[in-house]
This record gives sequence, C-alpha cells and structure tokens, in this order.
Amino acid sequence: MTTPPSWVMALIYWLHMLATVTWIGSLAAINLLVLPASLRTLKLVDQLSFITALQKRLEPIAWFCMGLLLATGLFQLSANPHYDGFLNTSTQWSLAILVKHSLGVLMVIVSAVQTWEVIPSIHRTLMRKESAQAEELAKLQRRETILLRINLILSALILAATAFARAAI
Repeated sequence: MTTPPSWVMALIYWLHMLATVTWIGSLAAINLLVLPASLRTLKLVDQLSFITALQKRLEPIAWFCMGLLLATGLFQLSANPHYDGFLNTSTQWSLAILVKHSLGVLMVIVSAVQTWEVIPSIHRTLMRKESAQAEELAKLQRRETILLRINLILSALILAATAFARAAI
C-alpha cells in the first residue's frame, strides 16, 4: 500500500482528534460540571428532565463522533507501518492498540445501553409524572450516572492506551 500524502494524513489525524475531544469533552463536562450542579440545584424530576434533554442533544453528536473515530482510526491503522494484523500483540504498540480498541468497543456498548435503554426509560417514567415513583426515578438516575462515569473512565483508559502506543513508536 502506498503512503497517503501528508495533507491527507494530517486531515485524518485532525478529524480523529476533533472527534475524540468532542466526545470525551462532553463526557467530562457532564460528569464533572453538569451532574454535580444539577444534583445541588434541581429536584429529582427536574434533574432527570434536564439530563434527558441534554442527552437527547448530545447523543447524535456522540454517535457521529464514534463513527468518525472508527473511520479515521481504521484509515490511520491501515497506513501505520507498525500494524501487523488484527489481534497481534507482538509489540507494545500493537498491544496498546488492541487494548484501546477493546475499550472503545466497551464504550460503544455502554453508550448503546444509555441511548436505547436508560434514556428512553427515564423519558417514559417522566411522561407519567403523577404515577412516577421517587425510588424508580432515583434508580434510573443512579443507572444513568453510573453509565456516564463508566464511559468517562473508559475514555481516560483509551487515552492512556493511546499514550502507550505513541510512546512505543
């Protein structure tokens, strides 16, 4: 395979970093800024309404970023001279990349649970405000918070795996 022009690789790297910063930045902002502030200032029903609305806006951006990361990551991988094949762990670089991609798959799974299970459950529960039980809402809130925190931790581990891969070059 011929090496793509440097401007193409620069564009691919830039798009990859932009998607990373957008997705991980939103996770960090929600976990470190939005959730603590909403816990202190909003009633449970209002907090869940706010988080649901926020997630509804952020989810398409996150899924777009995941798709962009996949596309640009595969392109980078195919152009990298250190790439020896899928599931190869013969070097620090290949092991770090395998760990990074495995963690990425876990993030996608956690995001899918949030998108297609937890957020719709919160929305359905909030629609029946009169009959919504406080403990049911609290349980959904805890689940959403745990999933957001898991994704933030996974994203930090992905960045660490990326650092180990870069250090191996």
